[in-house]
Amino acid sequence: MRIVSSFAAVLLAGVTLSACATAGPDRAAASFDAARISEDIRILSSDAFEGRGIATPAEDKVVQYLSTQYAAAGFQPGGPNGQWTQDVILNRFVQSNVRASLKLGDWSLPMTQGREVAISTRRPAQHVSLKDAPLVFVGYGITAPERNWNDFKGQDLRGKILVVLVNDADFDEPALNTFGGKAMTYYGRWTYKYEEAAKHGAAGVLIVHETAPASYGWATVANSWGVPQFDILRPNAAAERVPMEGWIQRDVAVDLFRRAGLDFEALKVQARSRDFQPVALPGAGFSTEFDVATNQVTSHNVIARLPGTTHPDETVLYTAHWDHIGMGEPDATGDRIFNGAVDNASGTAGLLELARMYGRSPRTERSVVMISFTAEESGLLGSEYYAVNPVYPLAKTVGGFNMDSMNVYGRVAELGVTGYGQSDFDERLAAAIQPQGRTLAPDYENAAGTYYRSDHFPLAKRGVPMAYAGSRGDFRDEPIAQRQADRAEYGAKRYHQAADEWSPNWDYRGMMEDLTVFYDVGRALANGRDWPEWKTGSEFAPVRATTAAQRR
Repeated sequence: MRIVSSFAAVLLAGVTLSACATAGPDRAAASFDAARISEDIRILSSDAFEGRGIATPAEDKVVQYLSTQYAAAGFQPGGPNGQWTQDVILNRFVQSNVRASLKLGDWSLPMTQGREVAISTRRPAQHVSLKDAPLVFVGYGITAPERNWNDFKGQDLRGKILVVLVNDADFDEPALNTFGGKAMTYYGRWTYKYEEAAKHGAAGVLIVHETAPASYGWATVANSWGVPQFDILRPNAAAERVPMEGWIQRDVAVDLFRRAGLDFEALKVQARSRDFQPVALPGAGFSTEFDVATNQVTSHNVIARLPGTTHPDETVLYTAHWDHIGMGEPDATGDRIFNGAVDNASGTAGLLELARMYGRSPRTERSVVMISFTAEESGLLGSEYYAVNPVYPLAKTVGGFNMDSMNVYGRVAELGVTGYGQSDFDERLAAAIQPQGRTLAPDYENAAGTYYRSDHFPLAKRGVPMAYAGSRGDFRDEPIAQRQADRAEYGAKRYHQAADEWSPNWDYRGMMEDLTVFYDVGRALANGRDWPEWKTGSEFAPVRATTAAQRR
């Protein structure tokens, strides 16, 4: 376990943070407690929880721990039929004996899973076998009629392997502003690339990994695709999933293009234009074989509810995912448990602290619901399942707050809003941070596509206003350089690595300031008659408008 420098120690046993700069009579007894937060993270990210893999024995431990803590906070079971959980039925795919190779004329390249390629499937099968499938470069693999954009140009791509760039066409040239500039759209997400390829009957997809546009290194890909994959049950999976989903190392792709007489960098530039045409890689073929064990599993969203006093049918949501990626191949130290302390035991601990705050304060008029989602790391599947099968009607869900990978490095100057400009949560959050002396940081250049990468998104795209915000900006307390280094080191070396482990020396003051904001804004909504609104131009506003009559 890595221990960060001792500057971050904050006397956990005695450190608390008031819920408001001037606590009102309904909150005088309530406070956030760093020691409790630290203990929740420590327990949930301990080796005993085996990386919180879904549908593993560790899941039972997570459900038991969360339900016990929610009950102790004064919440009631919020799932169907008076249960703490909502069943989330998934298909589980375990690939083994993976072999892959490229071939072009007399040249061939055997590729190793996790080294040159990362291959998986989310299509029910016992065996996947592709032999010398032709490869076609389709740019960013996007069909966006509203932007007059089509990377496929009507070509027959059935049975072919699509080579695709990560992110979207504005990343390297944001001045084009075809897809909103530097900020990634959903078209840039790997999930979209696979979904769109399936519509064209492709045999598979190889996304060319590049660290900057992906926003994470190859190790993150190898770890995430080297463990079992999951998907919700689909009535026609063969039409919605390609047989092979994969990534390929950039250097391998560049060499392949060169051998095919093509210039990878030149084609990347061409792919930024609406006039781009798919380009076959002459003579190149891709082969892979692997076994697939497919079985149906049931995972669980953990749901806790505090019924409202006068409008219990109206719900304020707080969400975070409890899962991580479980156990995988050992790292250089021999550690194979992906503990997920920051991602996302920290957000889960934040939910529990908010529940304790609400439980110790006077009951609100609207209901407050905490959802610990499963299967976020498998593609937002727990939140997707809830959004399709809501326990509480989405039309009367007031709005909510999603927490993913919270700040454990100290107080900062700003609150960053991911998806800034989407809803009037912007203004509500800006007002709530004023007592803290912080400013709002609009996330204009969200090149990592973070707005589409966490559990608020399935709810937002079905019309529920969701705030996704967290600590941003410069640190406010010394030693600033060390705090900056630790924060940067997490992203470079610990995100989705076995090294994402709890430290007894973390500084939770910044996290508690964020929790204060989420509590203040949420409590005001829970005691009021306001309904947060999507702003003009948001793609989610028309969906919400269809249920407006139910909120009068």
